[in-house]
Amino acid sequence: MYKVFVNEHPLIFTNKIKGEETNFLNYSNDVDFKNLVQKLASNQMDGLVVCHPDLNVVWSHFKASFKIEKAAGGLVYNDKESLLFIRRFGKWDLPKGHIEKGEGKKQAAIREVEEECGITGLEIQHKLPTTYHMFERKGQMILKITYWYQMFSADKGGLTPQKDEGIDKVCFKSKLAQKKALLNSYKNIILLVESSEEQNKALRIKTVHLQLFEN
Repeated sequence: MYKVFVNEHPLIFTNKIKGEETNFLNYSNDVDFKNLVQKLASNQMDGLVVCHPDLNVVWSHFKASFKIEKAAGGLVYNDKESLLFIRRFGKWDLPKGHIEKGEGKKQAAIREVEEECGITGLEIQHKLPTTYHMFERKGQMILKITYWYQMFSADKGGLTPQKDEGIDKVCFKSKLAQKKALLNSYKNIILLVESSEEQNKALRIKTVHLQLFEN
């Protein structure tokens, strides 16, 4: 399944309909994705599920309909299990940015987090789900694909927001503060943080089981 957010409205591509979807479309070659995305962007639709047995077919058609930009970023935890957030244009977000030509995804993710937050000593722990959203530039809708990595940093120095990128605040947030911040964030970011928490929980359970087995 692929989930693309257009003005915070979900455009979902799937090969299985669960039965409760009320706004769905059976894919065919003549689907006008530009028109559908415009309707989502202008709030004419709250969301849409596009169904086809072969996800590769429909996803390839969708991507071919738009210009694509690729980015990479990180969910950075410290030794207190607090999560690094940035505030950009009044919204709480996670550090990420454009992948430069010839640059690897992991390399770009570390560079962007360092640049946007003024942090050092980043270590990638594992990959997280890729996110997709659409935005408009000069009248053209762009599909942004962002690759995410969970990271750790023991850096105790001061954090510095990259103000020329519209970032006015950078800080680590505790579990409780994260929940409050996510009330003023984006749906992609909420899903990403939830996915990270699930992976971390599964890893802790696995570690406990291994320790019990060894003992």
